[in-house]
Amino acid sequence: MARVELKQVKKSYGSVEVIKGIDLDIQHGEFCVFVGPSGCGKSTLLRMISGLEPISDGDVAIDNEVVNDIAAADRGLAMVFQSYALYPHMSVRQNLSFGLENIGTSKAEIAEKIGQVSKMLQIDMLLDRKPKDLSGGQRQRVAIGRAVVREPRVFLFDEPLSNLDAELRVDMRGEITALHRRLGNTMIYVTHDQVEAMTMADKIAVLRLGELEQFGRPLDLYNRPRNIFVAGFIGSPKMNFIKGTVAEGGASITFDTGETMALPQSGFDYQPGQKVTLGIRPNHVSLVEGGSVSMSVKSVEQLGGESYIYGALKDGTLLTVHLSGQISAEIGEVLTIEGDADEVHLFDTESGLSLRHD
Repeated sequence: MARVELKQVKKSYGSVEVIKGIDLDIQHGEFCVFVGPSGCGKSTLLRMISGLEPISDGDVAIDNEVVNDIAAADRGLAMVFQSYALYPHMSVRQNLSFGLENIGTSKAEIAEKIGQVSKMLQIDMLLDRKPKDLSGGQRQRVAIGRAVVREPRVFLFDEPLSNLDAELRVDMRGEITALHRRLGNTMIYVTHDQVEAMTMADKIAVLRLGELEQFGRPLDLYNRPRNIFVAGFIGSPKMNFIKGTVAEGGASITFDTGETMALPQSGFDYQPGQKVTLGIRPNHVSLVEGGSVSMSVKSVEQLGGESYIYGALKDGTLLTVHLSGQISAEIGEVLTIEGDADEVHLFDTESGLSLRHD
């Protein structure tokens, strides 16, 4: 296990700064996920930790040792790539043993480690096959196994499941999570998929345009997003956002459509007349006959045990409603809704920051 610290880490390509001074403290044994949209810098940041990408400024420290000038091979890390990066001319056994052979590990120890790891990852029956004879999931297991046999201080995963189909992705993320529980090593995992982040991570770092937007436990980010970006990125389907103005007395918000909705009376700092954006998750919106806000239905998804209604308010603001069970709603139909005031999020419209006390 190892503690990984980033201290004002920056990366520039010429005059273009792509990582803009990130501070991060990943504790011993944590499973930390870097998540964010394409181009946010998450893979670049991972490569800087690994030593594959030089740091422009700041420090990367592993167990309190600054490793900026230490070669990637000497940092005690192991990286699993999106492309598997297996040697096509080698068998699975040879792929697993290659790194150990290069550091002079004895044949007996190599055989023992390969036996243990291949059994743990359920690839022991594949040891004599070449990568071309394996499925995508099997290749990814081999790539993970090659990292595990090295017994690194830290595992680094760069979007390892993005080449797999949806069902296999679910299976593999469960296997990686179980592997972390068994080994207890520090793991840093990059993905653009916030569902992977929510289901796998002990801590999530949300990145945007080279900056750290929020770092914390998955449910803390879900329940107390720091700003509109984090609120909209964490959670599936994404949070609904409706712009408006706090009404006189502060008991409600008047939307740009002229309609109103009740506001929470505690937990937030806002003033009458303030321009705010109300955020509410689709499962906290209810269909209510005679409700205060009307929505025109654009499409409906019936999944049997649950339903999704996609609609628009009078001013065109898009809205998603998630309901349990089945619902009869027609495209073009006008429905009225209410939001659960206890589950509302409020953001300052200009800054995008949460107005929550804490």
